[in-house]
Amino acid sequence: MKKYNYTEKQETRGGFGEGLLEAGKTNQNVIALTADLLTSMKMDAFVKEFPDRFVQVGIAEANMIGIAAGLTIGGKIPFAGTFANFATARVYDQIRQCVAYSNKNVKICASHAGLTLGEDGATHQILEDIGLIKMLPNMTVIVPCDFNQTKAATIAIANYNGPVYLRFGRPKVPNFTSLNEKFEIGKAIVLNKGKDVTIFACGHLVWKAIEAGEILAQKGIDAEIINIHTIKPLDTLAVLNSVKKTKCVVTAEEHMINGGLGDSIAQLLGRNFPLPIEMVGVMDKFGESGTPEELMVAYGLDTINIVDAALKAISRK
Repeated sequence: MKKYNYTEKQETRGGFGEGLLEAGKTNQNVIALTADLLTSMKMDAFVKEFPDRFVQVGIAEANMIGIAAGLTIGGKIPFAGTFANFATARVYDQIRQCVAYSNKNVKICASHAGLTLGEDGATHQILEDIGLIKMLPNMTVIVPCDFNQTKAATIAIANYNGPVYLRFGRPKVPNFTSLNEKFEIGKAIVLNKGKDVTIFACGHLVWKAIEAGEILAQKGIDAEIINIHTIKPLDTLAVLNSVKKTKCVVTAEEHMINGGLGDSIAQLLGRNFPLPIEMVGVMDKFGESGTPEELMVAYGLDTINIVDAALKAISRK
């Protein structure tokens, strides 16, 4: 098992803030919009540097999406940022009609996603956003795993022509990817090569998958661990090449099982290479209040759950 270390834990939303500033320096068409969440979205540095390229919409998320779509007509590249719940469920009609259907170059940047929003509770802990957005034609869906990868993804989507949903979070998580690692939209990253089971993970669960791989290695099990940072378009070649070798799969995500990463992997395998698959994710439930750590354990999204899923998948070969 390849060894991964980290020097500190950082918020993935902080990576978004730094990436947005960098993208703004590189491209004068980058515009930032937010719905009364400037500080929470870590857009402060961008606004300080480019005050004339920022729109504070206020608590009017539907208007924000409409304005962002309109800005693209003039060649601008709008980054519309708010909490994931407000960025998707509250404005789904506007995203569908104004962004996806019209294929506008809007970047929907969603922080505070999943259970790790913690004490804010079920009304804010959206667990179905990936499913909502990936079902829309023309949409690209990206879920980076740490600070560095979120920064790199933010810069990458500024150079990509088309609507994007970028999902990240509030808690501090291990920052282990290389600062200079190139981010390729739609290209999975093999973190560890193995032969006994493949673990596909995204977002905050990537580090948990690495931890699970270390435990499995102690049991004599060689896990292939792949970071699927782009849910759509899915790197189908990387998925199929891996599972043809390992013959069983685990998916891990901070999202509902319905409609998430596991759903995408299962659909691909069902059409091309059916085999045992176990999914680590939220099982058709809403969230609740609690610390991020408590909730990840309570909802079965911890390291040991990935280990158990891997053992079960292997037993089903």
